[in-house]
Amino acid sequence: MSPHQPTSRPAAGAPGVPWNRQRLRSNNEWLLLELLRTGGGSSRAQLARDTGLSKPTVSAALAALEQAGLVREAGRLAPERGRTAVLYEVDPTAGYVLGVDIGRARLRVAVADLAGTVVARRDVANRGRSANAVADAVVAAAHEATAEAGLAADDIVHAVIGTPGVWDEERRGVRYASSLPGWGRPGLFDRIGEGLGTAVSVANDANLAALGEYTLGAGRGSRMFAYLLVGTGLGLGVVKDGELLLGAHGALGEIGLVPLPARADEPAVTIEQEAAADAVVRTARDLGLDGDGAGRQMTAKQVFERARAGEAAAVRAVEREAEQLAYAVAVLSAVLDPDLVVLGGGIGSSADLLLEPLERALHRLAPMRPTLAPSLLGEEAVLLGAVSTALETARPAVFERRTAGLR
Repeated sequence: MSPHQPTSRPAAGAPGVPWNRQRLRSNNEWLLLELLRTGGGSSRAQLARDTGLSKPTVSAALAALEQAGLVREAGRLAPERGRTAVLYEVDPTAGYVLGVDIGRARLRVAVADLAGTVVARRDVANRGRSANAVADAVVAAAHEATAEAGLAADDIVHAVIGTPGVWDEERRGVRYASSLPGWGRPGLFDRIGEGLGTAVSVANDANLAALGEYTLGAGRGSRMFAYLLVGTGLGLGVVKDGELLLGAHGALGEIGLVPLPARADEPAVTIEQEAAADAVVRTARDLGLDGDGAGRQMTAKQVFERARAGEAAAVRAVEREAEQLAYAVAVLSAVLDPDLVVLGGGIGSSADLLLEPLERALHRLAPMRPTLAPSLLGEEAVLLGAVSTALETARPAVFERRTAGLR
């Protein structure tokens, strides 16, 4: 389920759900809670009009939700005629979620309330020299952010971790995470879950970025939207009519694994090998771009900065990157026919340099040319997608937990 839609629960009378008065009350309470969440503060009378429920039913449901700590008074409305009405709103402090973005260079963690407002976060360099060290660094950053928000570990209802690769539930690990050596070892995410002390879901980073961008960024309103995550690796997330497409084994979007055309006597290389950050640096060096003179390793970010300054070798390296990305866009356009492709990730954040040469190369390669656009969320897309996805699980869980004692 995509995070822009109201979270649903089984309705009374649905197959497998017996009808009874308690279930009906629960459904009414959930209906009002979701209406307040998606529509903002409202009065009893307005809620009755919007739902078709009677005023006594609305009053009873609101009283139960208020007792459970799920809604609160939000002020009063004084109309020109009639009595002053109490306004109600969702209480966002009823529960909290954790979003995590694990990248080769950075670890990002955010704590958010049920309204999706980030209340604390950490953004630290990924200095882990082993997979276990990276996992432990994630847990440490999460604990720091939780403490900063003034929360205890059990206040976190659900955590979603964004990572390169594809989650394999059977082996409890990720596959195809080549940018993080050792990251595919089973047990790592169980280690993180135990350290966090909360329920954890794992999702592909490009998929989460696509959901974040569709909900909050450049993908809003698109029928068929593709998010191309270009950084230390290359990934793709696709959202169709608001729903994330995953494929039969969760691997839809692993476009970086597609081989590039090569002669029979040459070793096969993939799009990721030729279009991710390391390839940009390699190309720049091949074109004669020197380092900074201090012995430090040149980065893709520095190549793009020098291209902005007009250095010829850097400009050519960026054009070469655009040509490789154009091949990726041509492939996904032929297979998926998206109306929009958004460039994101560390390299995608340099869309101001990439989009023009990418469009020129795409015109030479393919007859199908979707609209190209830069990400509006930048390097926050994966993290915000993780938060939004965690909320989809947390909201009904908090409702069930808090109303269970009232039945």
